[in-house]
Amino acid sequence: MVEIKTDAALDAMRVAGRVVGDALAAVRAAAVPGMRLLDLDEVARTVLREAGATSPFLNYRPSFAPTPFPAVICISVNDAIVHGIPDTYRLRDGDLVSIDCGAIVDGWAGDAALSFTIGTPRPEDRRLMDTTRQALEAGIAAAVVGARIGDIAHAIGSIGRAAGYGIPEDFGGHGIGRRMHEDPPVPNDGRPGRGFRLRHGLVIAIEPMFLAGGRNDYYAATDGWTLRTSDGSRAAHFEHTVAITDEGPRVLTLP
Repeated sequence: MVEIKTDAALDAMRVAGRVVGDALAAVRAAAVPGMRLLDLDEVARTVLREAGATSPFLNYRPSFAPTPFPAVICISVNDAIVHGIPDTYRLRDGDLVSIDCGAIVDGWAGDAALSFTIGTPRPEDRRLMDTTRQALEAGIAAAVVGARIGDIAHAIGSIGRAAGYGIPEDFGGHGIGRRMHEDPPVPNDGRPGRGFRLRHGLVIAIEPMFLAGGRNDYYAATDGWTLRTSDGSRAAHFEHTVAITDEGPRVLTLP
């Protein structure tokens, strides 16, 4: 069921979203060569704890997962697309890193992600990240009252396909509110004019994921969580929680 939020709820979700934005900014600042992924998770834990927030990621266990998720952020490096588990890997110059973070404050959730490189980015990585970020911006621009979910999906998918990138099947954005994952699903590709009609008070997470190799398929790593590109190419992932309002899309997860 799709839940439409009140204006007061949107303001409450902005509080949670700001915590997410602050956590992502802190992790990005701490991500330098030699830093362990586990230590980046601790950076995010500190931000959440000091803000009085809890994590919707920690101990989350959807039906496909063999174990509960053990961290407050997903860290996906190079050929990992999403859901990477922080471990003892130490970042290296040239790594492409995607961080996904969520927070719950007073019962309301926020969810966002960003990608960046460690040190000097390779030109092909910069293009991949720039294109994925542009797709997020296009999806947000399409998130207006009276439009449909398919308009967002088409805006994202058109940019990814034009650049020659793969778009992983079965993974995309989602509604969000009291729970991190709610209806409606928000695909990263699709036909315009289709799907749920957008209304003031609907809140969705828009999150394009593009694969540099151009293939759409992926596989699950042995940890049962991390999704990796089938051809070993790199991936980028950007996300914001966005409220649909009569005044236009309101991004709730800016720092």
